[in-house]
Amino acid sequence: MTDLAQDLAAFLTAAPTPYHAVAEGVRRLSAAGFTEQPESGPWEDGPGGRYLVRDGTLLAWFVPEAAPPGTPLRVFAAHTDSPTLKVKPRPDTGAAGWRQVAVEVYGGALWNSWLDRDLGLAGRLALYDGSVVLVDVRRPLLRVPQLAIHLDRQVNQGLKLDPQEHLLPVWGLGSPAEGDLIEFLAAEAGVDPAEVAAHDLVVHELTPPARLGEHEELLVGPRLDNLASVHSGLGALLAAADDAAGVIPVFVGFDHEEIGSASATGAAGPLLETVLTRLAGGFDARGAAFAASRCLSVDVTHAVHPNYLGHHDPNHRSVPNDGPALKVNANQRYATDAPGAAAWHRACRDSGTPTQVFVSKNTVPCGSTVGPILSTRLGIRTVDVGIPVLSMHSARELCGVQDPAHLAAAATAFLTDPI
Repeated sequence: MTDLAQDLAAFLTAAPTPYHAVAEGVRRLSAAGFTEQPESGPWEDGPGGRYLVRDGTLLAWFVPEAAPPGTPLRVFAAHTDSPTLKVKPRPDTGAAGWRQVAVEVYGGALWNSWLDRDLGLAGRLALYDGSVVLVDVRRPLLRVPQLAIHLDRQVNQGLKLDPQEHLLPVWGLGSPAEGDLIEFLAAEAGVDPAEVAAHDLVVHELTPPARLGEHEELLVGPRLDNLASVHSGLGALLAAADDAAGVIPVFVGFDHEEIGSASATGAAGPLLETVLTRLAGGFDARGAAFAASRCLSVDVTHAVHPNYLGHHDPNHRSVPNDGPALKVNANQRYATDAPGAAAWHRACRDSGTPTQVFVSKNTVPCGSTVGPILSTRLGIRTVDVGIPVLSMHSARELCGVQDPAHLAAAATAFLTDPI
């Protein structure tokens, strides 16, 4: 289990953006013998492992030998994006002798968690010739400086941040005209800055992931929401490929979950439906296949916070290292129902994995996941689960060191369950 947590730490470091997460996923799948299915190319329907990439979204699947049309599907669905600060199209700004970078908030970030941290910059540069180049400045480059307490004596009674005025990182001294950020990044990526037509760039926290506690039973790091799930899902798919019979295991990591999933590469888009329809044997065969299929929607859940016990339901608290939690909501903010919960509990029993149940306190509304979107769009029975974390949506989050392995084991059983 500790080896897998160490591998998760390496995955977090390698994946500062969804595009880098996809690239690292492809590297791991390719090393295991999976081959690319070009989205615009001929469909390969033979046995074996395939993967498909569209921007920050990755799909992968394994077709067993002699799988007939209509074979049920077992889907592991997660997301590759995390709350952060995204660079605006015209990034160079500044004031009073400081060079700064114009950013906007991506997703429901805890703004204060980005203050006074050494930040890198990563993403992709789109060139005029149609190619895309990944870039990752993995060294201290940016910082969002907090106002000194001497200039705001009431700050500890309530910090108020204006995202337009107070979240702009500094990256040097001088005037904005002296700070061509895109020229700098083009040099980092080894491309001609005159060839850069557009960009998708975000800041990222640079402190390496680490084990925490007297017994090192906790793991802290950036982007656990939701790269911890992506990492376990990829591992589960590779393990399921050795034991798949009677079902087709599928992994998908969507982009744009943190901003509502309504995009061509989000869960509300048609990409997964198109792939699953092809895997089922076409539109005429997919009705029966989808009816016999199941989806595991995997996103981190809230660990019980010892300093804020009043924010949690006393009978449905989730604790790190007690296993991934089944997520339940009467209003279908999570897609879990009783038959789906039974399938999850069967997977945990068969894999010897502990599990727990998370339900929000009635007066504290829960968030949502890709689960309700997928169940609505596909009509496939969907179960929501996730490992417990503290500091969700912070620049740096915390989970139990054993839970990634618990999740991978239960997910492998789910992806190979023929019932």
